[in-house]
Amino acid sequence: MSALQRSLLVLTLLLAASLAHAGSYQYFRIGSKNDVQTKPVAGIAMMGGGGDLDEAFRWLCQKGNGGDFLILRATGSDDYNSYVNGLCKLNSVATLIIPDRQAAQDPAVAEIIRQAEVVFIAGGDQANYIRGWKGTPVQEAINANVATGKPIGGTSAGLAVLGEFVYGDLEDKPDDNALASTDVLPNPYFERVTLIRGFLKIPHLENLLTDSHFAKRDRMGRTLGFLARIMQDGWSKTPREAAIDEKSAVLVEPDGKGTVVGNGQGAYFLRPTRRPDVCKNGQPLTFRKISVYRVPAGGHFDLASWTGDGGMAYSLSVEKGKIESTRADKAVY
Repeated sequence: MSALQRSLLVLTLLLAASLAHAGSYQYFRIGSKNDVQTKPVAGIAMMGGGGDLDEAFRWLCQKGNGGDFLILRATGSDDYNSYVNGLCKLNSVATLIIPDRQAAQDPAVAEIIRQAEVVFIAGGDQANYIRGWKGTPVQEAINANVATGKPIGGTSAGLAVLGEFVYGDLEDKPDDNALASTDVLPNPYFERVTLIRGFLKIPHLENLLTDSHFAKRDRMGRTLGFLARIMQDGWSKTPREAAIDEKSAVLVEPDGKGTVVGNGQGAYFLRPTRRPDVCKNGQPLTFRKISVYRVPAGGHFDLASWTGDGGMAYSLSVEKGKIESTRADKAVY
């Protein structure tokens, strides 16, 4: 497709998508109406939610090298457009709202994604992303962008879907009744533990579970249950996890080396060293010797070698549903 044809296509999409269509998508764009092709650099911005970090967005923008920045979401508004546009010098900033599978099947949606130099998946409910986008051209387009070396980011629910393994949050629930550690530790096969895999294929996030709002919402217990389930169900013998707290982010370079930024509790990198001892339906979890490396802002962690600096190493075990820590203060976080 020539540059002129691409520009004409973008103009057509803008005219067609400026207003909502029943059962379809919404597309809001500021900046240039014409597509531009730059040379982006790969990278992953994993944001823990609870507030947007200017530093993380600027980093993503730099990776996009002045191209087109696209925010993906299933619900919500275009509030990110003005925020990102105020931080970065870009050709355009746009929000694409894809509410369901019907919208995700629209060829125009996949084309919009493919033309972006940066893709950022906003927060919300990851169940909407899994139900609405998995197995559609949206999934294919996001993965195609990553495969060609374009950067990607996500916050909160958007972070939760970046790893190979995802807590799908597929069971209907009130907004104030999120799955808690106290639900999972007594029974890792609790009916609301809905795990999925293979949504996105991002280098350095293979064999990895990602989670957000981590220390703030006390998610350590439930995440240990998830890791135990992944092993018990035969998905992986050696799963790992990158868990990011609120107001924190991990910025991962193409070689897998990440830097932690923000003013939250930082990031936690977990690796089981043995199979769970007891991981059965209706029984409290027993799962021993999970290594943890907690990295505060300014520290680093290499996802390729699974080593870090500037942080703290310790181990956790779960004995009949109760978490025990090797830290001197017995703290879990």
